Parts: sequence; C-alpha cells; structure tokens
Amino acid sequence: MKPVKNIIFDLGGVVIDLARHRAISSLQALGMEEAAVLLDEYEQKGPFLKLETGEFSSADLYDTILPMCAPGTTTRDIRDAFEQFLVDLPVERLHLIEALRNKGYKVFVLSNTNPIMYNHWIENAFRKDGKTINDYFDGIVASFQERTCKPDPQIFRNLVERYHLNPEETLMLDDSAANCRAAESIGLNAIRVEKDGENSITAIGARLLESEVEK
Repeated sequence: MKPVKNIIFDLGGVVIDLARHRAISSLQALGMEEAAVLLDEYEQKGPFLKLETGEFSSADLYDTILPMCAPGTTTRDIRDAFEQFLVDLPVERLHLIEALRNKGYKVFVLSNTNPIMYNHWIENAFRKDGKTINDYFDGIVASFQERTCKPDPQIFRNLVERYHLNPEETLMLDDSAANCRAAESIGLNAIRVEKDGENSITAIGARLLESEVEK
C-alpha cells in the first residue's frame, strides 16, 4: 500500500450516524407496511432505490409512496419519517475532516444518497459549525447525481477519473463490506468502518493524522 494522499468518506454509517429502525417505524406509523422490505441498511429497494439512483425525482417518490400511506398523509410527513434514518452528525467528525485536510490530505465524499436527504437533513447538518458541506470536501460524488449506486464499481471510477486520483494512493472509508470490495476491485485501498474499536472512524482518523502525507 502506497502512502495515502486521498481519503474518500462514505456519509451514512461513517460521517453520519444511522438508525434504520427509526425510519421503518415512522413510515409504518404512516401506514406503509412495506417499509422494512424497501429500506435496507446498505442499499434501498423499489421506489427508494430509484430515488437513490436518480431514476426518480423527489416528486416521483412522493407520488409512489402516498398511496401506500394512510389517508391524510402529506409529503412532509413522508420526508420527516424517511429522514428518521439519519440520527446525528457529531461536530467532532466535522473537526476531524477539517484536521485531515489541514494535514494535507485531499478529502472526498462518495455516498449512496438521495435528493430528499441530501438537500435537506444533510445540508443542514453540515451547517452546524457555520460552514456548508462543500467547505469540508475537495469533491462530492452522490449516487442520485451519478445515476448508479455502490457497490457498482462504476461510481468509484467516476470519482477517481473526475478528480484525477491515483487509486493506490487513495483510501475508501465505508461501513459496507460489499462497498469496500467494490472499491478494492478498481485498485482503491479500503477500510470497513465499525462503530467501535480500532476501525472506528475516530481511531482511523487518529492514525491518519499521525501519518506523514506525501506531497
């Protein structure tokens, strides 16, 4: 493994804490009985997958989901229930990303996400320290804009080619084993991030900050 110059962060499960059960319970409370099947921890299904791959707009999702819900349900009800998937973005992680950039790393996002969450909850969460998401990263690749999702290797290639990265000098941090394997299939280094222990985002970040960054 060559010295790392570039770091790619997944958002959900790495930068942002998730709680799938909260979204399922909230959607089921609206009458959506299929919520547990459609909302997978790592990859969505049905209309949620279409939203994540850019096949559906936000309006398309609401038009599809509303008939599954109880009478009187609004699009805002669905948005708020869906966003229960996202729990918190601790400010300490924002500070870690800033510290890594200040150390000399190039820092990127590669995320399976959708326009509802990205343009509302995620955008607001990254503002908690007075900045925007674009202030933290050298580049952002989101599945709904790329029209494909991890673990499709193409989305990794899109990022590498767009930002002219050397895969051997680039580290992917993701909480999905399948996504890590896909990253490695195109020559990237990858670490599966865990909630605790030596592969927690805090521990990995500390090791990276201790390492020298080659120019």
